[in-house]
Amino acid sequence: MARITPYRDGPLLVRGPFTLTDQDGNDIPVGRETIALCRCGKSRIRPFCDGTHQVVRFKAPSGLEQRGR
Repeated sequence: MARITPYRDGPLLVRGPFTLTDQDGNDIPVGRETIALCRCGKSRIRPFCDGTHQVVRFKAPSGLEQRGR
């Protein structure tokens, strides 16, 4: 089972067996069991994190997002 951990003001770290797919459902080969996914939207290697969040001083909202019911 995969575990996804959001890092404060940084990427989503995905650990464990998982399959990453693009918007058309095609598998994206990753070749490893741990990856960092971009949350700031500025990475040059999206969907993967390249550390740009530090340069742009990305700030992620804290806590769980409340959804309307």
